[in-house]
Amino acid sequence: MSSTAPAYVPGHGLLDGKRVVITAAAGAGIGQAAAVRCLEEGAAQVVLGDTHAGRLAETQRELGERFGAERVRTAVCDVTVEEQIATLLDLAEDGGPIDVMINNAGLGGSVSILDMTDEQWDKVIDVTLTGTFRSLRAVGRRMVTAGTAGVIVNNASVIGWRAQVEQAHYAAAKAGVMALTRSAAMDLAAHGIRVNAVSPSLAMHPFLEKVTSPELLEQLKAREAFGRAAEPWEVANVMVFLASAYSSYMTGEVVAVSSQHA
Repeated sequence: MSSTAPAYVPGHGLLDGKRVVITAAAGAGIGQAAAVRCLEEGAAQVVLGDTHAGRLAETQRELGERFGAERVRTAVCDVTVEEQIATLLDLAEDGGPIDVMINNAGLGGSVSILDMTDEQWDKVIDVTLTGTFRSLRAVGRRMVTAGTAGVIVNNASVIGWRAQVEQAHYAAAKAGVMALTRSAAMDLAAHGIRVNAVSPSLAMHPFLEKVTSPELLEQLKAREAFGRAAEPWEVANVMVFLASAYSSYMTGEVVAVSSQHA
């Protein structure tokens, strides 16, 4: 068992010239890692949404300095607000049709089903499941109108497959994202649009370390085949694969970025 992350993989032009939109892309998690990977893989422009204006501005500055300001655009976007999703997509379409949408926004929390309130349940479902639905529907309509054989990649979770204490709302939401992915793929196949999802287990980033006890993190790492958490870029690599022509015959699939399926 190896607990050491592999060497970072350089870009190979998998998304050359593509226009990409990513939600929940500010910070140090999977969304920003996906933005970096898309730019490294040659995306012409990446448009990032997030609810946190300050982090979003910092992300735009950092990525703009690294990859060129003209390739990175941002808009504050709360996926529970349909008008903000529309604003994000309008910005992305300024330079042409959208080729790829990565629906990364999600919200978790830890609370027993015995103590869970309707408000706690509703908030997690609204952001994680319904937010993915709103974004998928909005970009799907635009891809159909533009005649673009685009790609939509959703972020699910192994918790959608397996049980975990105090995660009933999050598990239900992520299982819903999986089912949404499969069914939406059938609706959009006639238009040449592919819809797939990644299902990570444990991807390490500062926010996760902040809200999770060291003891629980060690328990979760111990469940993994390699005895460690994934790096966010390792999840982003699979997102890029699903967004690229290398996965041209894949749709309606949920790809585990983990050894855990149950």
